[in-house]
Amino acid sequence: MRHELPSFDLVVATVGRVEELGRLLDSLEAQEYPRVRVLVVDQNEDARLEPILSKRRVETLHLRSRTGLSRARNAALEHLTADVIAFPDDDCLYPPGLLGRVAERFSSDPGLDGLTGRAEDDSGMSADSWETDPARLTDDNLWNRAISFTIFLRRTGVERVGTFDERIGLGSNEPWSSGEEIDYLIRAVRSGARIEYDPSLVVRHDVRVDDARVGLRDGASVGYLLRKHGYPMRTVARMLVRPVGGMAVSLVRLDTKRAHFQLATLRGRTAGYRTSPRAAG
Repeated sequence: MRHELPSFDLVVATVGRVEELGRLLDSLEAQEYPRVRVLVVDQNEDARLEPILSKRRVETLHLRSRTGLSRARNAALEHLTADVIAFPDDDCLYPPGLLGRVAERFSSDPGLDGLTGRAEDDSGMSADSWETDPARLTDDNLWNRAISFTIFLRRTGVERVGTFDERIGLGSNEPWSSGEEIDYLIRAVRSGARIEYDPSLVVRHDVRVDDARVGLRDGASVGYLLRKHGYPMRTVARMLVRPVGGMAVSLVRLDTKRAHFQLATLRGRTAGYRTSPRAAG
């Protein structure tokens, strides 16, 4: 017996980008999937998006929000009606057929609560940190198996988990300006959700270069999440040892830029863990 394919609500928080958003919408229209709606959460103060949102073949809902990635996503949650929810970045691209593949997985497995995939750039390059084997996500293994724009969740699971933590994510005005989707997944899997990582599901996005400032920022967010969710010390220690090992390997290879990135990551994780709200409490 063939199950009905699910509908999709795609939540796109955007600010400052126009051409990139237009390319994303083009890639969604090229999916030729019949049951898609895009919830564009506009954080711009002007009407710059009106020209690219008008006359779209894909259904769009234009929402407004204050700045902040988690705030923008939360603004869309009350408008969700589809079976499956995703959170594509405004500068990513869905390869042809992606939604169809994801839909088939959900349709054929009613007990599946979510899927995550992998990021590649236009040349097919992917960051070394991505795991290559499929796995069911746990709160211990999900760190290198998801990023926001590769996550697909059933709406029932989103309703169960609730809102994004607005202290995390770009525009949060806190040191922890990333990791909001990892926080969301931790809460989901701890609630009992079955979420599978499939590295063959790929979303196109530029691969981030090693930047010490980004390492410090993202490291602080990891430290925040480790303490917020009460991870055991063995996990905390492992997450601190990883950048130390990466720094050692980089120095052996005389890759000083990578070594600085790993050092900044270590400093960020340590500071984030020490200064998170749970530490103060």
